[in-house]
Parts: sequence; structure tokens; C-alpha cells
Amino acid sequence: METSTKSSKMHIGRKISRIREIRGIKQDFLAVELGVSQQTISKIEQSEEVEDSTLEKIANVLGVTAEAIKNFNEEFVFNIIGNTFTDSSSNNNNYLCTFNPLDKVIELYERLLASEREKNELLKNK
Repeated sequence: METSTKSSKMHIGRKISRIREIRGIKQDFLAVELGVSQQTISKIEQSEEVEDSTLEKIANVLGVTAEAIKNFNEEFVFNIIGNTFTDSSSNNNNYLCTFNPLDKVIELYERLLASEREKNELLKNK
């Protein structure tokens, strides 16, 4: 049990990486937004600790708070998703779905399209 508590408190870099992946953001994009190299982002994601000022900047680009990154727990996220789609007649649902999951899929798809369009524009300008 100590291992899961320890891992949820530590390694901010892995949490940044996971949130970035979930949000569909590439290291390159994050690097451009922060004005650093992709290698710097890679090093940050390999770091157990990240300076608060850097964490704030990263959180801003990822669209979350620094506190959300610090408290991120992937297991908790998957538990919420799993409980969201269970039978609503059961009384064990701790989390109720307050949004239409298809709307979220469409929203993510639209973000992906916008990102691809932006990438294509950047490639055209080179």
C-alpha cells in the first residue's frame, strides 16, 4: 500500500506526461508554447520534481491547474470513467455522468482536427 501512496505523491514529470497525452498534446507543441526545446520537455517529464514557476506555465498550456498536476492520479481518473458508465439503477455510483460522453468525443475530435490544421499551416509556411 505504501508504494501507491508514494507514487501518487512523487514524480511530477510522469504526471505532466500523462496529462499531456490525455489532452492530446505533443511534446513539440508544449515546447513551442513554453519557448523551450522538445528535449527540455522530455527532461522535465523525466524529473521527479519541477519548479513551481515552470509547473504553473506547463499547467497553463495543458489547460489545468498546477495543483491538478500535483494531485493527478490516473487510477482515480479511470475509476471515475468506469463508474460513470455503470448501470444507473445500482446504488453504488459515486460519480454520475453530468455530460454526454459523445459530446466529449466530438470535442476531442474537433481539437484533434484543429491541431492537425495548425500543423499543416506551419508546414506550408516553411
